[in-house]
Amino acid sequence: MQATTMAEVETRIASVMEDPSAMQIARVYAKSFLGAAQATIGVEAALEEGQSFVDDVLAKNPEFKRLLVSPTINRLDKLKLIERVVTGRGSEFITSFLKVLARHDRLDLLPNILQAARIQNERSSGRKRVSVKTAKPLSDESRQAISDKLRSAFAFEPILEAETDPSLIGGMVIRVDDTVYDSSLRTRLKQLRARLRERSLHEIQTGRNRFSHPEGD
Repeated sequence: MQATTMAEVETRIASVMEDPSAMQIARVYAKSFLGAAQATIGVEAALEEGQSFVDDVLAKNPEFKRLLVSPTINRLDKLKLIERVVTGRGSEFITSFLKVLARHDRLDLLPNILQAARIQNERSSGRKRVSVKTAKPLSDESRQAISDKLRSAFAFEPILEAETDPSLIGGMVIRVDDTVYDSSLRTRLKQLRARLRERSLHEIQTGRNRFSHPEGD
């Protein structure tokens, strides 16, 4: 990786160090990650290598991870550790990016950065992740049907993230960004109970009013 590319990354990141929001900072790193990746090894390759580093290196070597993210280990020692362990094994891109994170004490944000980078990359290519909860696992046909309906309703290519929740009983809950579309049987039953309770209270109040104001008074 060219030194100027990482220098530009560090310049953009330095301007948000006072932001207390970890996710906001992660999004800034993610944007820089994508820009640098696009100019070097490619976005998909960078995302894959970054995730592999998290899953296959950090997750399987907890002591190494502890040293990288520990606030008691100084930045210079973290840089030396990255140089000794990652250089020559990882790409020049991922090695340089890890060093940027080490210089700013942000190595702990790497999983968040990769997640944010993945989302930003998907959105820039017209894709978006959609959460779909159902009582039972979706069949391939159901997944395709849901994808087709989402595609026709929204101006993006949906990436379904399906999960099961038996408490839903039936139906499904779909989340797009911050909007939730709930057609689950559990919610319908709750709504029905609420309406019945409201009707009962209304009838009770109507009866009280009759007794309070008898006809003919």
